Amino acid sequence: MLVAQLTGDTFQLPSDQISIALLMVRIVIGVTIAAHGYGKVFRGGRIAGTARWFDSMGMKPGKLHAFMAASTEIGGGLMFAAGLLTPLAAASIVALMFVAAWTVHRENGFFIVGDGWEYNFVLAAMAVAVAVAGAGRYSLDNSLKVVDDLDGWSGLIIAVGIGLGSAIGQLAIFFHPPAPDPDPVEQESESEAATGESESES
Repeated sequence: MLVAQLTGDTFQLPSDQISIALLMVRIVIGVTIAAHGYGKVFRGGRIAGTARWFDSMGMKPGKLHAFMAASTEIGGGLMFAAGLLTPLAAASIVALMFVAAWTVHRENGFFIVGDGWEYNFVLAAMAVAVAVAGAGRYSLDNSLKVVDDLDGWSGLIIAVGIGLGSAIGQLAIFFHPPAPDPDPVEQESESEAATGESESES
């Protein structure tokens, strides 16, 4: 239960209110993540199109990463929404968001208006916060009594440690970004120089 010290008196927010707030956060974030996975499987180019997208950014083999991303988003998102093994579900969100931020948004800066990694950071931070606080009364963790002692520092270590560890490992093994396209101005200058040399030789 959250406790705040106000002018020497102890103020306690009712645990039921905290659990309702945690439930709302879990559902919003979890369903949002799961929806992204659903889109990779059933919308647009589906798995084949997602695989081509992963290949184009240097995450190869693209088909493997398309399946991994979609299944992690759907599974981890629904687990987080339901409050099932919440620290592990949070770790999956941290991993997804770190990989997305690094491969897609990193070069665009922080703010989302410039296609930066702000959105990824907020979702990951909120997932970690829930892992630290615990899933609350209205969760499968509480109903099944499966993770009685996995909030607090344990939740933080699981969510951040496993999430970042798996993301960094995946990037180190699989991420090979394509070489940047040559600068068209520079390419034109080189072409003009080569033309001038050939004319002078003739």
